[in-house]
Amino acid sequence: MPTNILLDRIRTRQGLKWGVPAMLLGVGYMYLTAVCTVLLEHGGPGWLSVVVLWECWNGLKFLLMGPWSLALLVRARFAEATWRRP
Repeated sequence: MPTNILLDRIRTRQGLKWGVPAMLLGVGYMYLTAVCTVLLEHGGPGWLSVVVLWECWNGLKFLLMGPWSLALLVRARFAEATWRRP
């Protein structure tokens, strides 16, 4: 899945700085979830429920990646600082 590839790249040392901006993708997914939910409530097709689940899952992945990437970045910087000390 493309979202998993993107999240794998964010988890690298060079990609950790993109974790918080990636949360904006999560906000976009959650907005699409809300739009599709409204469509379902107003008589939309039943298969739209699968799309809502997919959007919600991807949105949560990106929303949680922001704080997680910050924690990984702090851990990496701490490891780099202790590695540089004589």
